Amino acid sequence: MKGLGCLMGSSLGYPGRMIRPVTFYLVVFFMVSSMGYPSRRSAMDLDATPRMTIAYNDLSSVRCFGSHAQNYTTLLLEDEKGILYVGARGAIFSLNATNIADGFHQTMDWKASPEKRAECLKKGKNNKTECYNHVRLLQRLNATHLYACGTYAFHPLCTYIDTNKLMPPSVFEEGKEKCPYDPSRGYTGLIVDGSLYTATRYEFRSQPDIRRSLYQRILKTEESPLHWLNDAEFVASVLVRESMSSLVGDDDKIYYFFTERAGEESTSIFDKNQLPRVARVARVCKNDLGGKKILQRKWTSFMKARLACYIPYYEVLKDVYSLDGGNWHSTVFYATFTLSAQWRSMEVSAICRYNISEVQAAFEGTYMEYQDSSRKWSQYNGEIPEPRPGSCITDRARKSGYNSSQDLPNSVLDFIKLHPLMYEEVKPADGDPLLVKKNIIYTQIAIDRVRALDGQEYDVLFLGTGNGWIHKAVIVGSTVHIIEELQVFRVAQPVENLIISKQQKSLYVGSQSGVLQLPLATCERYISCFDCILARDPYCGWDGVSCRELAGILDRTLLSQDVLHGNMGCWNDSTQATSTQKNRTVLRGDDVLLPCEQASNLAQATWLVNGTEVLAEDGQGRFHLGVDGLLVTDTQLEFSGEYQCYAKENGLQALVATYALTVLPEQLVPQFLPTVPQPSWHAASYAYGDMKFIYIAVITVLGGLCLVLSVVLLYVSCLQKRRGKYSLGVPQTSSVELQTVSSNCIGKGGQEDEDLDTYPDGCLQIIPGEATTVTSPLKEVPPVPPPPPPPLPAEFTNGISTLPNMLRKMNGNSYMLLRQNEEPCTSPLYNSFTEELSKILEKRKHTQLVEKLDESSV
Repeated sequence: MKGLGCLMGSSLGYPGRMIRPVTFYLVVFFMVSSMGYPSRRSAMDLDATPRMTIAYNDLSSVRCFGSHAQNYTTLLLEDEKGILYVGARGAIFSLNATNIADGFHQTMDWKASPEKRAECLKKGKNNKTECYNHVRLLQRLNATHLYACGTYAFHPLCTYIDTNKLMPPSVFEEGKEKCPYDPSRGYTGLIVDGSLYTATRYEFRSQPDIRRSLYQRILKTEESPLHWLNDAEFVASVLVRESMSSLVGDDDKIYYFFTERAGEESTSIFDKNQLPRVARVARVCKNDLGGKKILQRKWTSFMKARLACYIPYYEVLKDVYSLDGGNWHSTVFYATFTLSAQWRSMEVSAICRYNISEVQAAFEGTYMEYQDSSRKWSQYNGEIPEPRPGSCITDRARKSGYNSSQDLPNSVLDFIKLHPLMYEEVKPADGDPLLVKKNIIYTQIAIDRVRALDGQEYDVLFLGTGNGWIHKAVIVGSTVHIIEELQVFRVAQPVENLIISKQQKSLYVGSQSGVLQLPLATCERYISCFDCILARDPYCGWDGVSCRELAGILDRTLLSQDVLHGNMGCWNDSTQATSTQKNRTVLRGDDVLLPCEQASNLAQATWLVNGTEVLAEDGQGRFHLGVDGLLVTDTQLEFSGEYQCYAKENGLQALVATYALTVLPEQLVPQFLPTVPQPSWHAASYAYGDMKFIYIAVITVLGGLCLVLSVVLLYVSCLQKRRGKYSLGVPQTSSVELQTVSSNCIGKGGQEDEDLDTYPDGCLQIIPGEATTVTSPLKEVPPVPPPPPPPLPAEFTNGISTLPNMLRKMNGNSYMLLRQNEEPCTSPLYNSFTEELSKILEKRKHTQLVEKLDESSV
């Protein structure tokens, strides 16, 4: 089906890097040196390599849902009921959260009418992407109904949906105040205690806005004289119940996360009309009623602050996820960032963590003020009216007679209008990003808090990328360990949404082509104790036989796990996966490749030859260590023995592969090759056992042939000069006939076959006398191909046949081997010469590693 795009195509690669101009580096240097880079750790320390890479074809326990719709990007999980609601383009689905691919789902079609689509086209919109009904909001309203809003071909509509029937209602309401026109516009929405809190650019050419609608008084952000929001793109909104157990009688707050143009950056290296985009966090109070005369139907509690992540200074917010440990005081926000448009020549993502206390501190700090004279924002050092502008109504305000925002004095409301921006920025916890990844764009983030065997709770991050991968990582202290990276789509496409189900132990992935359901843990992937421990996966533990998920085990006393260090718990070597010994037999002087595939990207291969470790350079350059194998060139008899490959990682060592290598002397070659009758003089030479005689005989014969050819050519040249011209194709009365025989001399047919007994050399016949013109028998009798030689024994291989698959991982180098193309000849002289020549060429065919990947030099 069309919706099953998550099962089509193939794309394993990551986006390529663009060439960085020199000016870019100068700009980065200027920014970092002038503004400072507060991170205490280097970018190398902040980066992390995924331990394992799982390609799409290697995924297990993955379920996929797709239908006639597209853009499955709005997800609502009701974990207790086991239902996953999906808002797509033109439809809403109700899926079984246990197995979204079981086929038992409900569908509500909600497509834009032909009339609205025609109006959308008249507005100049795209009929392939924009002139549809994209469901952007899907929230639980009450026990029986959902509330949904869609763009409806640039004419937003909202509706109430009965969850028992999931049928399209007969009545819709205008959604211009609740939903964006443009389906690509940043948007976030929450229903809190019956009121709808949304943030986006609503109407067609309107300013971005944070609004409250439905059952409470409608509120908006202020537009004049200063815009509270400057070309904002909203990412997420989070409710924090700060009224619970509050000692000051505080109110609940809704926090908004977005990216906007930095109005405070009025003088910089950037064009004033192209102000850099920065990340922000804003907040409003849930029970805000607006002002009575000033700021009527406007927020009186709106404040915003800079959200800093330091990569290097200007960041674009992509997604935010919040966690709390059952108490709002422990609330933390995880945010994903990328570089803004000024750094478009570079792809960098970062993950930062923020404590709620740091956010509160920023909003309780100093304000900023816009100076008309200098046309810039600066720190406000004047007097601050009471009660504090932008704060919620607390017990202290009530004691002073301010029971709601409409009771606030005009001085407070005027101050709020002109001072929406805070001076202090919200810094990440520990002052540093948790993770900085190059050449990756993180689009979505979801967090699960897991209690490990050591009793500590670890936050497990699921990060969606812009090309269809999921990075699973665990936070250990102030660092991130990426457990694995998963290619979840054949066709590269952005991960649009991530939802975690604790009940189903599943991760739901929303995308353009469909919805995926992945298990949170795949412990069975780790086949040994070392593998299980090194993974540092809080979901998994080793029980002595296999790696198992902790959630299904009641008695955990016999389990081993080490999330903190990743190298403790495996004391018995027998728990490792045993490696089967493989036999390799090669000829002396040949090359052999011994593969050693490393399952972990963090492991380093170590080779032992007869108990002695192989160094990177053995002095003669005959051992070449690669990521996936050991290349031995110009093998000698003393190279025979046992070769063992170990994987070293984080202080642990595990056996991966074992080979028994046998190097044979060259004299053993004939027993594997077809026997050819040898002439008496050739047999006698072997009987004497003097190989030097063969070489001398071959050289003598070749020298004699060359001498005869030279004399004949000289004679023909003199004869032609005496006649004054060359005669081509005319028989001469006094000439020499040269019959050259190709490399395949067997089965020529005709006269040549008959003369083989007469001329035992067979391959080259020199016949004095007159040559007669005859028709070549080759045109009449087709040549008979010689019988192929019998194949070599199966173990008689040097592994070179596997080379093409290994080249790209052999220390970043690749190579090509030259082979002599030999074909048998009936002449013993030719046979011996070819044999010896092949041996010489065989010794010179050895590989040279080149510097560039996937390139070969001959």
